[in-house]
Amino acid sequence: MRQIEMTVLQRDTPATLIPDGNKVTMPEGTQVRITQALGDNWTVMTDYGQMLRIESEDADALGKQAKAPSKEEEEGSLEDRIWAKLKKCYDPEIPVNIVDLGLVYSCEVRDDDEGKVADIKMTLTAPGCGMGPVLADDVQTQVESLPEIARAEVDLVFDPPWSMEMMSEVAKLELGMM
Repeated sequence: MRQIEMTVLQRDTPATLIPDGNKVTMPEGTQVRITQALGDNWTVMTDYGQMLRIESEDADALGKQAKAPSKEEEEGSLEDRIWAKLKKCYDPEIPVNIVDLGLVYSCEVRDDDEGKVADIKMTLTAPGCGMGPVLADDVQTQVESLPEIARAEVDLVFDPPWSMEMMSEVAKLELGMM
């Protein structure tokens, strides 16, 4: 069972409403419950039942620090480091990374005039998910943070449609499905 931590925002804080993906600013002094602190972002709930996502660069507003890169993100082959970066991307409503959820269909690296380009095909758990563009931006930002990658191109696809059978055993265990 996850520990829920209460905190008060220490400054006005940009956030993303879940599940619609709209951007808002939460005022300083707002009390929130941190319900998920995975990857580089935090999922919080207000006393009014709003669920929001706060980005890594705003960790200080929660009294937190941005997370340092893991060993997997800094060592190994470029492909291994890309997949480690993808595993830092989480659906804010589900405590499992997008790789283990089976949302990343492929990642290929190619050379072009700018340098190395990562072509990523991914899907969503539901086609109408308002967080889709937010997750795609996360993927792009994470992969482009690797110095060898000039550009990441993220293609949201819905064929084949996602199903729970695409989840890894790790994801199924985390969600109590095994």
